[in-house]
Amino acid sequence: MSEGFAALPSLNALRVFEVVARHLNFRLAAEELGVTQAAVAQQIRGLEASLGLALFERQARGLALTDAGRAYSGSIRSALAMIDEATRLLRPEPSHLTVSVTPTFASKWLIPRLGAFAECHPDIDLRVLASDRLSHFHTDAVDIAMRYGRPPFGPGLESELLMEQRIVAVASPGLFAGQGAPITAEGLQGYLMLHDAHDFWPEFNAALFPQHVQMTAKHMRFNQTSLAIEAAINGQGIALANHAFVAGDIAAGRLQQVFDQALRHDKAFYLVWPRKARQAAVLGVVKDWLRQQAVDS
Repeated sequence: MSEGFAALPSLNALRVFEVVARHLNFRLAAEELGVTQAAVAQQIRGLEASLGLALFERQARGLALTDAGRAYSGSIRSALAMIDEATRLLRPEPSHLTVSVTPTFASKWLIPRLGAFAECHPDIDLRVLASDRLSHFHTDAVDIAMRYGRPPFGPGLESELLMEQRIVAVASPGLFAGQGAPITAEGLQGYLMLHDAHDFWPEFNAALFPQHVQMTAKHMRFNQTSLAIEAAINGQGIALANHAFVAGDIAAGRLQQVFDQALRHDKAFYLVWPRKARQAAVLGVVKDWLRQQAVDS
């Protein structure tokens, strides 16, 4: 072959030929390629003219490859596969990393930040597994998890404090229209207390109003913190939540912090990952990003 591949037919024509050779039908080939049947036929005519031989037999019931066309199609398919493989190696697929979080952590903290992560790290395909069920690193293919509690979290696992638990009471500003937020235990009695599965209200009330042994406010209970927060946003009552989960709603005016005091808890949110981690370099990038987000929140 001469230098520079001067005799090489159009690569676009060769691609069209490979598709037509597979389908033996101009219409199906056009659908796969996203062009018209006329454009497909024109490419095949041009390729046959440049080669000086027929690649297909036009029959009443469709197309058939000539002997030359059959031999040529096998070689062209192999050549295009080599070009495809070389191109994919040159532009590797993004690294995949799965992070396990609770639904509330996902919706109220992680998801609002994912756009910024994608912009900074377009080469990392971050997959979020949000579930109340405790995900397993091996069976669920999880690379890193956010877990609430106290370490250790299990054999073979590393952990690092990500975010302390700072519980605040929040409500819609409209809930207190005309009367102001409650500042006493008696004032709190007239509002609905919105509980989540953690049920921090008894501990919170005991810390704020230690002289009141029993509170008689009405209650509504949810299995997820995010649902209690949404109920508070909709003016149904007062919810307790980690400040990091409601900071955005407070800043946007959807919620207000009812009391200045916050309840500190000995349990916290930790990053947890296997000691023998897969994709250690990618995992390091994600951990660094999560740490910075926690600092900024």
